[in-house]
Amino acid sequence: MKVVLLGEIKGKGGEGDVVDVAQGYAENYLFPKKLAVAATKGNLKQLEERRNNIEKREAVRLADANALKETLEGKQVTVDVKVGDEGVLFGSVTAAMVADAVKEQLGVEIDRKRVELGKPIKVAGAHEVAISLYRDIRTTVVVLVGVKPEELAAEEEAAEPEAEEATTEETAE
Repeated sequence: MKVVLLGEIKGKGGEGDVVDVAQGYAENYLFPKKLAVAATKGNLKQLEERRNNIEKREAVRLADANALKETLEGKQVTVDVKVGDEGVLFGSVTAAMVADAVKEQLGVEIDRKRVELGKPIKVAGAHEVAISLYRDIRTTVVVLVGVKPEELAAEEEAAEPEAEEATTEETAE
């Protein structure tokens, strides 16, 4: 069944796109939630008249997403959780916790559904987490779990001399 989307639907398309979906999906989900209308001649004619406004809104959304990407790219956020022996967490870090940490520490509000964890974080340390901002625009944020940024820097500095010692020992042999 062909429908005209009234908003962005992940995996289907954006506002103003004419897509083919299953009839049950359209009638039971898209139409009641007012996410789409049937692609009739009248609705397609209205779509053509609204096309200019849709393109303007799309340009604004893309600009906002790119600005947000620049703001978030490579930033660090800390999630404070209880850590047991050997760096194993009591519980796990979820997408909602990452979204709350970004809002609190960076002042940027993102939807938890946009945080792409894959599976919950269950080990302390630094983890790169992808955030889908809009359609194909993604950014990554480093999430520090159970460690402070100062501790992480100290660990990296301690690891560097050990690596140098190992290379000097290999050359001596």
